[in-house]
Amino acid sequence: MPPLSVLIKPASGLCNMKCDYCFYCDESKKRLQQNYGFMTENTLKNVIRKTILHAEGSITYAFQGGEPSLRGIDFFRRAIALQKQYNKNNVEVINAFQTNGSLIDEKWCQFFRENQFLVGVSVDGTLDIHDRYRHKADGQGTFNEISENIKLLDKYGVSFNILTVVTGEVVKNIRKIYYSYAGKGWRYQQYIACIDPLGEGHGNHSYGLTPDQYGEFLITLFELWFEDWKKGRQPYIRQFENYVGILLGYYPEACDQRGVCGIQTVVEADGSAYPCDFYMIDEYKLGNLNANRLADLDKKREETGFVQRSLKISDACKNCKYFKICRAGCQRNRDVIKGTDMYENYFCAGYQMFFDQCLNKLKMVAESVKQNQ
Repeated sequence: MPPLSVLIKPASGLCNMKCDYCFYCDESKKRLQQNYGFMTENTLKNVIRKTILHAEGSITYAFQGGEPSLRGIDFFRRAIALQKQYNKNNVEVINAFQTNGSLIDEKWCQFFRENQFLVGVSVDGTLDIHDRYRHKADGQGTFNEISENIKLLDKYGVSFNILTVVTGEVVKNIRKIYYSYAGKGWRYQQYIACIDPLGEGHGNHSYGLTPDQYGEFLITLFELWFEDWKKGRQPYIRQFENYVGILLGYYPEACDQRGVCGIQTVVEADGSAYPCDFYMIDEYKLGNLNANRLADLDKKREETGFVQRSLKISDACKNCKYFKICRAGCQRNRDVIKGTDMYENYFCAGYQMFFDQCLNKLKMVAESVKQNQ
Protein backbone atom coordinates (compact mmCIF):
# COMPACT_ATOMS: atom_id res chain seq x y z
CA MET A 1 0.00 0.00 0.00
CA PRO A 2 1.39 3.46 -0.89
CA PRO A 3 1.72 6.25 1.70
CA LEU A 4 -1.70 7.32 2.95
CA SER A 5 -3.17 10.82 2.82
CA VAL A 6 -5.98 11.74 5.23
CA LEU A 7 -7.59 15.18 5.32
CA ILE A 8 -9.69 15.86 8.42
CA LYS A 9 -12.25 18.62 9.01
CA PRO A 10 -12.46 18.78 12.83
CA ALA A 11 -14.77 21.82 12.75
CA SER A 12 -16.67 20.87 9.60
CA GLY A 13 -17.43 24.09 7.69
CA LEU A 14 -17.51 26.28 10.80
CA CYS A 15 -15.40 29.40 10.37
CA ASN A 16 -14.85 32.77 12.02
CA MET A 17 -14.47 34.37 8.58
CA LYS A 18 -16.77 34.64 5.58
CA CYS A 19 -14.72 34.57 2.38
CA ASP A 20 -16.71 35.38 -0.73
CA TYR A 21 -15.28 32.57 -2.84
CA CYS A 22 -15.18 29.80 -0.19
CA PHE A 23 -15.59 26.55 -2.14
CA TYR A 24 -16.49 24.61 1.01
CA CYS A 25 -19.39 26.91 1.82
CA ASP A 26 -20.67 26.17 -1.67
CA GLU A 27 -20.25 22.40 -1.28
CA SER A 28 -21.91 22.26 2.13
CA LYS A 29 -24.96 24.09 0.80
CA LYS A 30 -25.35 21.32 -1.77
CA ARG A 31 -25.65 18.58 0.89
CA LEU A 32 -28.68 17.43 2.84
CA GLN A 33 -26.81 18.35 6.01
CA GLN A 34 -24.73 21.48 5.64
CA ASN A 35 -22.70 21.38 8.83
CA TYR A 36 -21.61 18.57 11.14
CA GLY A 37 -20.32 20.69 14.01
CA PHE A 38 -17.22 19.68 15.95
CA MET A 39 -15.63 16.26 15.58
CA THR A 40 -15.82 14.20 18.77
CA GLU A 41 -12.74 12.58 20.28
CA ASN A 42 -14.29 9.17 19.66
CA THR A 43 -14.58 9.90 15.94
CA LEU A 44 -11.02 11.22 15.94
CA LYS A 45 -9.86 7.97 17.55
CA ASN A 46 -11.65 5.86 14.93
CA VAL A 47 -10.24 7.92 12.06
CA ILE A 48 -6.65 7.69 13.29
CA ARG A 49 -6.86 4.06 14.38
CA LYS A 50 -8.38 2.85 11.11
CA THR A 51 -5.94 4.74 8.91
CA ILE A 52 -2.57 4.60 10.66
CA LEU A 53 -2.76 0.83 11.14
CA HIS A 54 -3.03 0.41 7.35
CA ALA A 55 -0.26 2.82 6.42
CA GLU A 56 3.05 1.65 5.02
CA GLY A 57 6.06 3.92 5.00
CA SER A 58 4.27 7.14 5.90
CA ILE A 59 0.92 8.77 6.52
CA THR A 60 -0.06 12.42 6.25
CA TYR A 61 -2.80 13.95 8.36
CA ALA A 62 -3.91 17.37 7.13
CA PHE A 63 -6.37 19.35 9.25
CA GLN A 64 -8.54 21.82 7.37
CA GLY A 65 -11.91 23.53 7.56
CA GLY A 66 -13.80 25.72 7.72
CA GLU A 67 -11.30 26.85 10.32
CA PRO A 68 -9.77 23.89 12.19
CA SER A 69 -8.37 25.97 15.07
CA LEU A 70 -11.95 26.57 16.24
CA ARG A 71 -11.90 22.99 17.56
CA GLY A 72 -9.36 24.06 20.20
CA ILE A 73 -5.75 23.10 20.81
CA ASP A 74 -6.56 20.23 23.21
CA PHE A 75 -8.24 18.32 20.37
CA PHE A 76 -4.99 18.36 18.41
CA ARG A 77 -2.95 17.36 21.44
CA ARG A 78 -5.27 14.36 21.62
CA ALA A 79 -4.68 13.68 17.92
CA ILE A 80 -0.92 13.51 18.51
CA ALA A 81 -1.44 11.16 21.46
CA LEU A 82 -3.65 8.87 19.37
CA GLN A 83 -1.13 8.83 16.53
CA LYS A 84 1.54 7.66 18.96
CA GLN A 85 -0.79 5.12 20.55
CA TYR A 86 -1.84 3.43 17.31
CA ASN A 87 1.39 3.73 15.30
CA LYS A 88 2.18 0.06 15.80
CA ASN A 89 4.16 -0.21 12.56
CA ASN A 90 6.35 2.84 13.27
CA VAL A 91 5.44 4.62 10.06
CA GLU A 92 6.46 8.22 9.50
CA VAL A 93 3.63 10.55 10.54
CA ILE A 94 3.39 13.96 8.87
CA ASN A 95 0.98 16.57 10.19
CA ALA A 96 -0.24 19.62 8.30
CA PHE A 97 -2.65 22.37 9.32
CA GLN A 98 -4.41 24.72 6.88
CA THR A 99 -5.69 27.87 8.59
CA ASN A 100 -6.92 31.37 7.88
CA GLY A 101 -4.38 32.44 10.50
CA SER A 102 -6.65 34.71 12.49
CA LEU A 103 -6.65 32.67 15.72
CA ILE A 104 -2.97 31.76 15.88
CA ASP A 105 -1.29 32.77 19.13
CA GLU A 106 1.86 31.78 21.03
CA LYS A 107 0.29 28.58 22.43
CA TRP A 108 -0.57 27.41 18.91
CA CYS A 109 2.92 28.30 17.68
CA GLN A 110 4.56 26.35 20.49
CA PHE A 111 2.33 23.35 19.74
CA PHE A 112 3.10 23.47 16.02
CA ARG A 113 6.83 23.69 16.63
CA GLU A 114 6.95 20.92 19.24
CA ASN A 115 4.98 18.55 17.00
CA GLN A 116 6.61 19.57 13.70
CA PHE A 117 3.43 20.66 11.96
CA LEU A 118 3.62 22.22 8.51
CA VAL A 119 1.20 25.15 8.63
CA GLY A 120 -0.46 26.64 5.56
CA VAL A 121 -1.80 30.17 5.99
CA SER A 122 -4.27 31.63 3.50
CA VAL A 123 -3.29 35.14 2.40
CA ASP A 124 -4.43 36.80 -0.81
CA GLY A 125 -1.68 39.26 -1.60
CA THR A 126 -1.70 42.75 -0.11
CA LEU A 127 -4.12 44.34 2.35
CA ASP A 128 -6.62 45.79 -0.11
CA ILE A 129 -6.76 42.66 -2.30
CA HIS A 130 -6.92 40.25 0.65
CA ASP A 131 -9.61 42.16 2.54
CA ARG A 132 -11.85 42.39 -0.53
CA TYR A 133 -12.70 38.69 -0.40
CA ARG A 134 -11.19 37.37 2.88
CA HIS A 135 -13.07 39.15 5.64
CA LYS A 136 -15.18 38.53 8.71
CA ALA A 137 -18.94 38.12 8.57
CA ASP A 138 -19.40 41.84 9.25
CA GLY A 139 -17.08 42.75 6.39
CA GLN A 140 -14.18 43.71 8.63
CA GLY A 141 -10.77 43.04 7.10
CA THR A 142 -8.38 40.39 8.38
CA PHE A 143 -5.07 41.07 6.65
CA ASN A 144 -3.33 42.98 9.43
CA GLU A 145 -4.06 40.54 12.25
CA ILE A 146 -3.13 37.54 10.09
CA SER A 147 0.15 39.19 9.07
CA GLU A 148 1.00 39.74 12.74
CA ASN A 149 0.19 36.10 13.53
CA ILE A 150 2.47 34.92 10.74
CA LYS A 151 5.27 36.84 12.48
CA LEU A 152 4.58 34.67 15.52
CA LEU A 153 4.95 31.50 13.43
CA ASP A 154 8.28 32.84 12.21
CA LYS A 155 9.38 33.78 15.72
CA TYR A 156 8.74 30.26 16.98
CA GLY A 157 10.43 28.59 14.03
CA VAL A 158 7.25 26.97 12.72
CA SER A 159 7.42 25.72 9.13
CA PHE A 160 4.74 27.53 7.15
CA ASN A 161 3.73 28.38 3.62
CA ILE A 162 1.44 30.99 2.17
CA LEU A 163 -1.55 29.83 0.14
CA THR A 164 -2.96 32.44 -2.23
CA VAL A 165 -6.20 32.04 -4.17
CA VAL A 166 -5.78 33.53 -7.62
CA THR A 167 -8.61 35.90 -8.53
CA GLY A 168 -8.71 38.63 -11.16
CA GLU A 169 -7.43 41.13 -8.58
CA VAL A 170 -4.45 38.90 -7.81
CA VAL A 171 -3.72 38.60 -11.53
CA LYS A 172 -3.65 42.38 -11.97
CA ASN A 173 -1.40 42.85 -8.97
CA ILE A 174 0.82 39.77 -8.96
CA ARG A 175 4.02 41.78 -9.44
CA LYS A 176 3.20 43.89 -6.39
CA ILE A 177 2.23 40.77 -4.44
CA TYR A 178 5.43 38.95 -5.38
CA TYR A 179 7.64 41.72 -4.07
CA SER A 180 5.46 42.17 -0.99
CA TYR A 181 5.88 38.49 -0.07
CA ALA A 182 9.62 38.76 -0.65
CA GLY A 183 9.81 41.78 1.64
CA LYS A 184 8.03 39.86 4.40
CA GLY A 185 10.29 36.82 3.99
CA TRP A 186 7.42 34.56 2.89
CA ARG A 187 9.55 32.21 0.82
CA TYR A 188 7.22 29.20 0.56
CA GLN A 189 4.21 29.86 -1.61
CA GLN A 190 1.32 28.07 -3.23
CA TYR A 191 -1.12 29.62 -5.70
CA ILE A 192 -4.49 28.04 -6.46
CA ALA A 193 -6.77 29.22 -9.24
CA CYS A 194 -10.10 30.36 -7.80
CA ILE A 195 -12.80 27.85 -8.70
CA ASP A 196 -16.40 28.53 -9.58
CA PRO A 197 -19.21 26.94 -7.55
CA LEU A 198 -19.66 23.24 -8.25
CA GLY A 199 -21.90 22.58 -11.25
CA GLU A 200 -22.74 26.26 -11.87
CA GLY A 201 -20.62 27.05 -14.91
CA HIS A 202 -18.06 29.82 -15.20
CA GLY A 203 -17.96 33.59 -15.08
CA ASN A 204 -21.00 34.21 -12.88
CA HIS A 205 -19.12 35.76 -9.96
CA SER A 206 -16.78 38.73 -9.57
CA TYR A 207 -14.01 36.53 -8.18
CA GLY A 208 -14.11 34.17 -11.17
CA LEU A 209 -11.02 33.70 -13.30
CA THR A 210 -10.88 33.42 -17.11
CA PRO A 211 -8.40 31.15 -18.93
CA ASP A 212 -6.59 34.17 -20.39
CA GLN A 213 -6.28 35.75 -16.95
CA TYR A 214 -4.84 32.55 -15.57
CA GLY A 215 -2.34 32.32 -18.41
CA GLU A 216 -1.32 35.93 -17.86
CA PHE A 217 -0.88 35.24 -14.15
CA LEU A 218 1.32 32.17 -14.68
CA ILE A 219 3.54 33.98 -17.16
CA THR A 220 4.08 37.05 -15.01
CA LEU A 221 4.69 35.06 -11.83
CA PHE A 222 7.08 32.69 -13.58
CA GLU A 223 9.11 35.47 -15.16
CA LEU A 224 9.54 37.09 -11.74
CA TRP A 225 10.51 33.73 -10.25
CA PHE A 226 12.88 32.94 -13.12
CA GLU A 227 14.72 36.24 -12.76
CA ASP A 228 15.25 35.49 -9.08
CA TRP A 229 16.26 31.92 -9.92
CA LYS A 230 19.08 33.26 -12.08
CA LYS A 231 20.26 35.19 -9.02
CA GLY A 232 19.90 32.18 -6.72
CA ARG A 233 17.22 33.75 -4.56
CA GLN A 234 13.93 32.43 -5.90
CA PRO A 235 11.12 31.52 -3.48
CA TYR A 236 9.70 28.01 -3.42
CA ILE A 237 6.58 28.13 -5.59
CA ARG A 238 4.95 24.72 -5.53
CA GLN A 239 3.58 24.67 -9.08
CA PHE A 240 6.86 25.61 -10.73
CA GLU A 241 8.86 23.21 -8.55
CA ASN A 242 6.55 20.39 -9.60
CA TYR A 243 6.91 21.27 -13.28
CA VAL A 244 10.68 21.12 -12.91
CA GLY A 245 10.32 17.78 -11.17
CA ILE A 246 8.14 16.43 -13.99
CA LEU A 247 10.77 17.45 -16.54
CA LEU A 248 13.35 15.55 -14.49
CA GLY A 249 11.17 12.44 -14.45
CA TYR A 250 9.84 12.72 -10.91
CA TYR A 251 6.26 12.03 -9.88
CA PRO A 252 4.66 15.33 -8.83
CA GLU A 253 3.61 15.61 -5.19
CA ALA A 254 0.82 18.07 -6.08
CA CYS A 255 -2.25 16.00 -7.00
CA ASP A 256 -3.54 18.57 -9.51
CA GLN A 257 -0.36 18.10 -11.56
CA ARG A 258 -0.45 14.31 -11.78
CA GLY A 259 -3.09 13.97 -14.48
CA VAL A 260 -5.14 11.54 -12.40
CA CYS A 261 -6.94 11.92 -9.09
CA GLY A 262 -5.00 10.53 -6.15
CA ILE A 263 -6.14 8.11 -3.50
CA GLN A 264 -6.97 10.20 -0.47
CA THR A 265 -9.52 10.05 2.29
CA VAL A 266 -11.23 13.27 3.31
CA VAL A 267 -13.15 13.07 6.58
CA GLU A 268 -15.97 15.30 7.76
CA ALA A 269 -16.53 16.03 11.45
CA ASP A 270 -19.05 13.18 11.81
CA GLY A 271 -16.62 10.65 10.33
CA SER A 272 -18.14 10.66 6.83
CA ALA A 273 -15.48 10.05 4.19
CA TYR A 274 -15.12 11.40 0.65
CA PRO A 275 -12.55 10.93 -2.14
CA CYS A 276 -11.57 14.60 -2.49
CA ASP A 277 -11.97 17.92 -0.70
CA PHE A 278 -13.52 19.38 -3.87
CA TYR A 279 -16.28 16.76 -3.98
CA MET A 280 -17.64 16.55 -0.44
CA ILE A 281 -21.29 16.28 -1.39
CA ASP A 282 -23.71 13.43 -0.74
CA GLU A 283 -23.36 11.67 -4.08
CA TYR A 284 -19.61 11.17 -3.54
CA LYS A 285 -19.78 9.88 0.03
CA LEU A 286 -17.74 6.69 0.51
CA GLY A 287 -18.92 5.71 3.98
CA ASN A 288 -18.16 6.64 7.58
CA LEU A 289 -15.03 5.72 9.54
CA ASN A 290 -17.09 5.24 12.69
CA ALA A 291 -18.77 2.27 11.01
CA ASN A 292 -16.69 1.30 7.97
CA ARG A 293 -13.18 0.00 7.47
CA LEU A 294 -10.71 1.74 5.20
CA ALA A 295 -11.04 -1.21 2.80
CA ASP A 296 -14.80 -0.54 2.57
CA LEU A 297 -14.13 3.06 1.54
CA ASP A 298 -11.60 1.97 -1.08
CA LYS A 299 -14.09 -0.53 -2.49
CA LYS A 300 -16.75 2.17 -2.75
CA ARG A 301 -14.24 4.50 -4.41
CA GLU A 302 -13.56 1.81 -6.99
CA GLU A 303 -17.27 1.15 -7.57
CA THR A 304 -18.04 4.82 -8.17
CA GLY A 305 -15.21 5.16 -10.67
CA PHE A 306 -14.01 8.42 -9.11
CA VAL A 307 -10.36 7.95 -10.00
CA GLN A 308 -11.14 6.37 -13.37
CA ARG A 309 -13.21 9.41 -14.34
CA SER A 310 -10.10 11.59 -14.16
CA LEU A 311 -8.53 9.52 -16.94
CA LYS A 312 -11.30 10.44 -19.39
CA ILE A 313 -9.44 13.21 -21.19
CA SER A 314 -10.23 14.35 -24.72
CA ASP A 315 -8.05 13.22 -27.63
CA ALA A 316 -7.26 16.86 -28.38
CA CYS A 317 -5.82 17.18 -24.88
CA LYS A 318 -3.85 13.92 -25.07
CA ASN A 319 -2.39 14.93 -28.44
CA CYS A 320 -1.35 18.39 -27.24
CA LYS A 321 2.41 18.97 -27.33
CA TYR A 322 2.27 20.08 -23.69
CA PHE A 323 0.29 17.15 -22.34
CA LYS A 324 3.26 15.38 -20.76
CA ILE A 325 3.92 18.33 -18.48
CA CYS A 326 0.42 19.82 -18.20
CA ARG A 327 -1.44 16.52 -17.72
CA ALA A 328 -4.81 18.29 -18.08
CA GLY A 329 -4.71 19.91 -14.64
CA CYS A 330 -7.12 19.29 -11.78
CA GLN A 331 -10.33 17.35 -12.38
CA ARG A 332 -12.26 20.04 -10.50
CA ASN A 333 -11.33 22.48 -13.29
CA ARG A 334 -12.40 20.13 -16.08
CA ASP A 335 -15.70 20.35 -17.92
CA VAL A 336 -17.39 17.43 -19.65
CA ILE A 337 -17.49 17.81 -23.42
CA LYS A 338 -21.09 17.98 -24.59
CA GLY A 339 -22.37 14.69 -25.98
CA THR A 340 -19.47 12.67 -24.55
CA ASP A 341 -18.13 11.46 -21.22
CA MET A 342 -14.71 13.02 -21.86
CA TYR A 343 -13.30 16.11 -20.21
CA GLU A 344 -11.22 19.17 -21.03
CA ASN A 345 -9.72 21.70 -18.63
CA TYR A 346 -11.43 25.08 -18.43
CA PHE A 347 -8.02 26.77 -18.10
CA CYS A 348 -6.53 24.96 -21.12
CA ALA A 349 -5.92 28.15 -23.14
CA GLY A 350 -4.19 29.68 -20.12
CA TYR A 351 -1.86 26.71 -19.78
CA GLN A 352 -1.01 26.91 -23.48
CA MET A 353 -0.19 30.61 -23.13
CA PHE A 354 2.11 29.79 -20.23
CA PHE A 355 3.96 26.88 -21.83
CA ASP A 356 4.29 28.71 -25.15
CA GLN A 357 6.25 31.42 -23.40
CA CYS A 358 7.90 29.68 -20.46
CA LEU A 359 8.52 25.99 -21.18
CA ASN A 360 12.04 26.51 -22.57
CA LYS A 361 13.00 28.41 -19.42
CA LEU A 362 11.51 25.65 -17.26
CA LYS A 363 13.69 23.19 -19.18
CA MET A 364 16.68 25.40 -18.53
CA VAL A 365 15.99 25.26 -14.79
CA ALA A 366 15.53 21.48 -14.94
CA GLU A 367 18.80 21.01 -16.80
CA SER A 368 20.64 23.13 -14.24
CA VAL A 369 19.18 21.07 -11.39
CA LYS A 370 20.19 17.86 -13.17
CA GLN A 371 23.78 19.04 -13.62
CA ASN A 372 24.05 20.03 -9.97
CA GLN A 373 22.70 16.76 -8.59
